[in-house]
Amino acid sequence: MTERREVQVRPGTEDDLEALTGIYNHYITETPVTFDTETFTPEERRPWLLSYSEDGPHRLLVAQETPSRRILGYATSGPLHPRPGYATSVLVSAYLAPDAVGRGLGTLLYKHLFEALDGQDLHRAYAGIALPNEASARLHARFGFRPVGTYREVGRKFGRYWDVDWYEKPLGN
Repeated sequence: MTERREVQVRPGTEDDLEALTGIYNHYITETPVTFDTETFTPEERRPWLLSYSEDGPHRLLVAQETPSRRILGYATSGPLHPRPGYATSVLVSAYLAPDAVGRGLGTLLYKHLFEALDGQDLHRAYAGIALPNEASARLHARFGFRPVGTYREVGRKFGRYWDVDWYEKPLGN
């Protein structure tokens, strides 16, 4: 008999820091989806984790497999820009463990993230997608994001330049 595995979505905690850092480091070393170029230690990543809260507009949600407690991925909503006039806009993203891609976890995480953001004083959500990334474009379209423009050759990684498509989604306010 095989063990039934389920996924729980919950706020991220400091106990998740090592797993979250490992997931993100994979995308640094293996893909152009982030323009970070040097990996992080969990301690270096701690300020990032602590910038999120369990309420308000800036959230970190994790997908955790049960009963193993393994972190399969995470989604965030953070500040779009530090200037106060941007406070009703958030930048969202989702990252999955490489072996968890294609299981609907991005959809699950975004569903929970946007439910958590409902009722917050937010007007728009934004997402940047390094090209090509059809899976991310489909995920964002599924949640009502629409393309608003492309930054051409905005990031350099792995010896080449990459374009980034920008998407926006209206929120409750």
